Amino acid sequence: MVSSIEVSWQLDGITMEGTVVRPDGEGPFPAVALVAGSGPTDRDWCSPLLPGSNGSGRLFAEEFARAGIASIRYDKRASGPHVMDNITKLIGKLSMQSHLDELVAAVQVLSGLDFVDSARIAGLGNSEGALHVLHYATSSQTVPFAGIVLAAPPGRAIQTVLLSQLALQSAQVPGGAELMPKVEEAAARYAVGQPMNPDPGLPDSVKMVLASFEAPANLPFARELWGESSCDSLGKTRIPTLVLIGGRDVQVDVDADGGPLREAAAGMANVAFAFPTNANHVFKEDGRSPAEVAASPGNGYNEPGTHLDPESLETIVAWLGETLKIQSLPPGGPG
Repeated sequence: MVSSIEVSWQLDGITMEGTVVRPDGEGPFPAVALVAGSGPTDRDWCSPLLPGSNGSGRLFAEEFARAGIASIRYDKRASGPHVMDNITKLIGKLSMQSHLDELVAAVQVLSGLDFVDSARIAGLGNSEGALHVLHYATSSQTVPFAGIVLAAPPGRAIQTVLLSQLALQSAQVPGGAELMPKVEEAAARYAVGQPMNPDPGLPDSVKMVLASFEAPANLPFARELWGESSCDSLGKTRIPTLVLIGGRDVQVDVDADGGPLREAAAGMANVAFAFPTNANHVFKEDGRSPAEVAASPGNGYNEPGTHLDPESLETIVAWLGETLKIQSLPPGGPG
């Protein structure tokens, strides 16, 4: 049995909202703070820009509860049902620090619950969310993490990851590959602080992605993010850390991102790596080819019927069990 509790709190004059999922029983339970990926991705790891509402964030929270682990997941202030009300208050204020502030506030709410053991809280971030979890773990916090899970963390600068994603998408459009030099030129201008000024001939979908990095509502955050990778902070971690990259991930690559991350963690006994064979970017089981994924609306991540990758789930739950000192899983969990 698991149960969900809706929670809310104030941060800089804006109401934040989240969901706590708890196992059956009195506790105190170990817990996980889940941090969603980029853009308007909400607490469930769904986005209004992508079809489907079967988000991995919710699925992970439910599976963790079955394994005896509580969790909190939250809507970033620039996501969720109140984003249009919040966005005008956030213009010029979105930054790496503002995202860290959101995570700090969520962890404080989680640690204050009487059924949560505040000494056994881990962070789990997906994609961009892994960067925020790393920033939390490598800074001084009132409630320190006992461990962190970095799910699909970028091992290259975000600029490089974005260009590789756009190249894969462009390859699905007739003549798209020939347009990539124009995309790279726009990215190079942005990297040195100039306007992108993308070529008018680029596909609208590509121009929209590039424009998002210059939108006033996303600054200064977008410029801070542009050159950052998880390698920048991974070498500073001193707590147990699990890095996962799925073999079916078409956004973060086992070799191109996993290689630099392993180099950054060389000799660090606190960092473990796992590369689940059939997991995609949001750790659903995925048997499609990269071209099939790129050609599907929203990559098909949250379509009905998609489910968490069993290997990934087993790996994460086992690692959390050891790191958070869970004596044994309750009967039937996870499942």
